[in-house]
Amino acid sequence: MPLPDDVRDYHRKLAPEDREICDLLAAEIDRGLPEATAKVWHAHPVWFLDGNPIVGYDRLKDAVRLMFWSGQSFDAAGLAPSGSFEAAEVRYRSADEIDVDALGAWLSAAREIQWDYEHIRTNRGLVKRTEF
Repeated sequence: MPLPDDVRDYHRKLAPEDREICDLLAAEIDRGLPEATAKVWHAHPVWFLDGNPIVGYDRLKDAVRLMFWSGQSFDAAGLAPSGSFEAAEVRYRSADEIDVDALGAWLSAAREIQWDYEHIRTNRGLVKRTEF
């Protein structure tokens, strides 16, 4: 699926080496989660399943951070905890660092394991595990 205009605009503003990382991440995310909807959300690209944020990336000072909103619950190596909820991340400084097999496993886990961030406000700041 082609990237939405706002995600393409995000990529266009990046330095070439960062754009290479983000282009590869976007292609692999689209391949792994073809049913997901992408958009720029809180200033960076995020993919959603049924309105719930699943995975996204953003350019930090020294790397591109790939974040899975429910990643701390995955039974897969390579992700570090991020923040105070269930998110986990990995950071890349070049496209060569991206292990597409590991990324594919994380994307598969992301489809099956989700915490409900879409309703965090109505749940009084708590995230609850969704059931499929």
